[in-house]
Amino acid sequence: MNEVAELLAMIAQERIKALKRTVRIALAGPQGSGKSTAARAWAGSDPRVAHFSLDDVYLATAERKALAASVSPLFKARGAPGTHDLDLAKRTMMRLDAARGRDQTALPRFDKLKDARVPQELWPSFSGTPNVTLIEGWCMGAVPQEPDALAEPVNALERAEDAEGNWRGHANAQLAGPYAAYFDRFDAFVYLTAPDFEVVPRWRTEQEAELRGVAVDALPADIRKNLDRFVQHYERITRHMLDGGRRPGWVVQLDENRRIGDVTEPIYPTV
Repeated sequence: MNEVAELLAMIAQERIKALKRTVRIALAGPQGSGKSTAARAWAGSDPRVAHFSLDDVYLATAERKALAASVSPLFKARGAPGTHDLDLAKRTMMRLDAARGRDQTALPRFDKLKDARVPQELWPSFSGTPNVTLIEGWCMGAVPQEPDALAEPVNALERAEDAEGNWRGHANAQLAGPYAAYFDRFDAFVYLTAPDFEVVPRWRTEQEAELRGVAVDALPADIRKNLDRFVQHYERITRHMLDGGRRPGWVVQLDENRRIGDVTEPIYPTV
């Protein structure tokens, strides 16, 4: 089990002791930061950890096309707030909370190659009552930006394809509304943070090369070009989160090679 997984286990023990119930932990991090690897490592080592990803509750292609037609064509792409089925995520979490004994709780899965939800009869199931429900996703815990911050595009994608700000404005409103209500359901947030956004495209490219089983230099030019465009969909909110635009939580500082540096505990606002 890797260091982040060990940290998650420690946080879970503290939260379970304090709350005396099943706890919900959110794990966030930029593209390619290793959050999925850490989540799988922990869940794989502890049968009382139920885990699924925000990626597992993406809206299907037809639903995103409808959003693209009514708001912005950029919503055809997966990832931005507004492209997830949060009701499915909430229902799954509630079923896990209520599970007892030998109950089987289906955990959603999404096939990114087919751009479709896996048929429910093929979803994996969690047996019994979890001690922890762990959800990982790149924007877990993000808070919305101030309206003035949306005025200027942050990259070429926004300049060329979101000149009027409909896409980023809708995503921001989603963070302020449905996603904020969803995040309220969690007992702890853990953030993997990059030294700056400039390393994120490299991390994502390295991740793609690993998935394909090739060296980074062997990735075809068209794949690298697509990755560059893909990461731009995540840039605004990732930068905002790196600058502190996130809920209080544990922060794991990674260096440019994803080695763990400082780990800081949450500082909650005074009331």
